Amino acid sequence: MTRSLSPERLAHTEAALAVHAPSLLDGFLAALPVAADTVGRRLRGALVRERIRDMGPGLEHAFDRVEYPTSGAGDPVDLLDGIDAPGFAAELRNAVINMAIAMARPAAPTGDGPDWHAIGLERLAVTGHNLHPCGRTRLGWDTGDVLAYDLETPLTSVGFVAVRDELHLGDDVWPAVQAPAGYTVQPVHLWQRDMVIPARYGDLLHDRSLIILGDELPAVPTAALRTLLLPDTGEYLKVSLDIQVTSTRRSISVASTRNGPAVSQLLHRLVADDPDGNRLLLMAETAGAAVPVGSGRDLSAIRRDGLAGRLEPGERAIPGGALPFLLDELVTGDPADWLREYAQLLLPPLMRLAAGGVGLEAHLQNCLPTFIDGRPHRLALRDFAGLRLHLPRLQAAGHDISLWPGSVVGTDDIDVMRAKIGYTLFQAHLGEIVLHLDLDETQAWRIIREVLDTCCFGDDHAAFTAPRVPHKALVRMRLSGDGDLYIPVRNPLHAH
Repeated sequence: MTRSLSPERLAHTEAALAVHAPSLLDGFLAALPVAADTVGRRLRGALVRERIRDMGPGLEHAFDRVEYPTSGAGDPVDLLDGIDAPGFAAELRNAVINMAIAMARPAAPTGDGPDWHAIGLERLAVTGHNLHPCGRTRLGWDTGDVLAYDLETPLTSVGFVAVRDELHLGDDVWPAVQAPAGYTVQPVHLWQRDMVIPARYGDLLHDRSLIILGDELPAVPTAALRTLLLPDTGEYLKVSLDIQVTSTRRSISVASTRNGPAVSQLLHRLVADDPDGNRLLLMAETAGAAVPVGSGRDLSAIRRDGLAGRLEPGERAIPGGALPFLLDELVTGDPADWLREYAQLLLPPLMRLAAGGVGLEAHLQNCLPTFIDGRPHRLALRDFAGLRLHLPRLQAAGHDISLWPGSVVGTDDIDVMRAKIGYTLFQAHLGEIVLHLDLDETQAWRIIREVLDTCCFGDDHAAFTAPRVPHKALVRMRLSGDGDLYIPVRNPLHAH
């Protein structure tokens, strides 16, 4: 049935696995139908939710989410019949193949410490993004690259290049690696070092404006792929990776490298003033730099704090993407009580930050809630590149921030900020938790609304409890290619 998934591509993947990982071949072939059905079910639900086409009745949930028991197609691309979208079709088929490879791979060992343990838990979410049909798309990687660098890879490395000082913009991100005189060292993803830099910057290599260094540091891929844990130091490096994952090519803009440390400092100031600030644990971006040549995005890097040495005895950090798989372990009592505690952990600090002008991108991948004996305790937050800052609110509260010119994170439109946090926090995050709790959904959203009523007020409260709220239209975005698109969906927080 899944042979319709491009016979040439399947044959190529089978041949590559036979050479590089023959032990995975049988598991890969067995996982293909499951992977195709998973991608197809997510696509089918998205086509209905985004009002692209009728896919028949399914199980309805909050925010117009519809779940189907099967995709109804051997190849998810068949669901696009009549829609001219060859690029999106290729993304879907790529997602199927990479998901099947991931399903076939054995569990990778983990090392000591909360960061490495968190990565081990991230690997539970083998299908990737909980809503996007292309959660396993890796356009630009071959099978060998997936085996070498994807989330299931136990250990890889970070490489380094020396950049002539006049081409380097920003901080010395990793001064522990010594640079030749007149140069600054910049961390790079190994794939980017070996595939992108020689192909695009041969002239700079030839005149020695760039020098590829032999230094490498052990690194562990996270679910974000371009962000890697350095187990020797307990820190992270976010480095450019010019492949497409879900909807976006994962190189890094100059603006992100320059804004990251400034945004981290602002958030620390705001959290220090918040009465619930001790329940937030920020994984700050401490340094960032870019090399503004070519696209300006290919050699960027950001250094980020880890969790090592910051947790209390018995405190366990769980990446949000793993929570749906661990709820039976965490929720040992009344699920309604647990959900109330979880909502009380998330909503008060995030709503107060929004009231002050900060809309955090609080989806599952960016959040690492911590627990003590299964009870929600603190919320660790990482990767601030996708947040939105409402500059008038910040200025009214006496907070100034100097953003890189043209940065998309700064906005004067309050609806842009609200849409960011509303979609990520309520729909992508809490919506997924509610879906997996042993609790009536109407009761669950009533509990969340009750908590929201205690910490969100005025126009923000009216916006987050409106009859309809903006939903990020992930498939429409891929079909149009026009960046972020939102459509209105029915809001369960309105009825309660």
